[in-house]
Amino acid sequence: MSSTTDKMTSYTDKAADKASAALGSAEEQIARLRSQVESLMKDRVTPAVAAAADRAESALHTATSAVRSSTEAVSGKVQQQPLMAVLIAAGVGFLLGRAMR
Repeated sequence: MSSTTDKMTSYTDKAADKASAALGSAEEQIARLRSQVESLMKDRVTPAVAAAADRAESALHTATSAVRSSTEAVSGKVQQQPLMAVLIAAGVGFLLGRAMR
């Protein structure tokens, strides 16, 4: 009986050692993967996000400039032809009023 108990203990110890080794190996793999993901984030994702932010900022400046330019042009036309501007505004107001009924 003692021999059977010793064999069982031996198998249990071997299984525990293998499980411990597998756990250690899995932890090493997870650490390596974490390092690779962090490296990819630093090397590829962060620059791509920064480039997209730069493009968005450039588009914002372009749009702001276009709106500012259009506003100045309309303001100049209103100053040059105030009666026409009033008539156009009245016409637009009338049409909007009719459309809202």
